Amino acid sequence: MREKLHQELQDMRPALHRFALLQLRNAVHADDAVQETLLAVLEKPDNFAGKSSLRTYVIGILKFKIIDLLRLSGRESALADLGSEEQSDSDLIDTLFNAQGHHITPASNWGAPEATLEQQDFFRTLELCLEKLPPQTSRVFMMREWLELSTEDICKELGLTTSNLWVLLYRARLRLRECLDLNWFGQQT
Repeated sequence: MREKLHQELQDMRPALHRFALLQLRNAVHADDAVQETLLAVLEKPDNFAGKSSLRTYVIGILKFKIIDLLRLSGRESALADLGSEEQSDSDLIDTLFNAQGHHITPASNWGAPEATLEQQDFFRTLELCLEKLPPQTSRVFMMREWLELSTEDICKELGLTTSNLWVLLYRARLRLRECLDLNWFGQQT
């Protein structure tokens, strides 16, 4: 039993590290967060009640380790130069919306979202889509939607204004929608 747990945790480690690195922007801190997470699981394996998948349980622990590190660090990041994103965002908006601001094509039917979320392949595709986003955009999206940090906390951590944050979230959602439509939902029939 314990050997199986060790192997499953070892298999998860690269994905956990990528997620932590995306949020913390420091390889040493990301390694620390992953190590602390894995140690917490191994020290008290009986805490995993099996009500969710092991991956969900471990990511939940990592999520709180990352939040703790972000709050403890108190560091502020400078706003990344968004100039390089402007052209590609304009192109994306032009392909999705007409001159009146309406969608050119309606959103594809995504089926039953609850069932889709249970599929591991979906999460792999989502991870790939997040990796394609510019680093600042991806980080802001994950802080808001995955770590569930407040607008105030994200702005303070990254040195953003509220309007900058909402622009980045808007861009992230547009790009994720396009990526998921192409790479996941477009494959569903």
